[in-house]
Amino acid sequence: MKRCLIVDDAGVIRKVARHIVESLRFEVEEAESCQAGVELCRAAMPDVILLDWQAPPMSATEFLAAVRALPDGRRPAIVYCTTEQDPVDISRAYSAGADSYLLKPFDRPSIEAKLGEIVAAA
Repeated sequence: MKRCLIVDDAGVIRKVARHIVESLRFEVEEAESCQAGVELCRAAMPDVILLDWQAPPMSATEFLAAVRALPDGRRPAIVYCTTEQDPVDISRAYSAGADSYLLKPFDRPSIEAKLGEIVAAA
């Protein structure tokens, strides 16, 4: 079974995302900060990471650098999740190591489509 890590400082977003992702037959772990997310990746690297761009105290850019530097850190598909469709921010996310992005608020069809793309590309 594929594993997904949801990194978001908002509990309600993690809960909604968890419900959707689990319904798509993924095992799910949650982290309320980028720092906690890196620790979970150190323990067991997931297949997919849904990463909130604002999950302090560590920045998402620092998270991306830390995960990509870990052994097996190139393996997970990292989806940058944002409320802004700013091309500069999206470009920054890709430059820092994100594989894709997803606009919030998301719903089942948007997450299903994004995870379907990722699974098909793997």
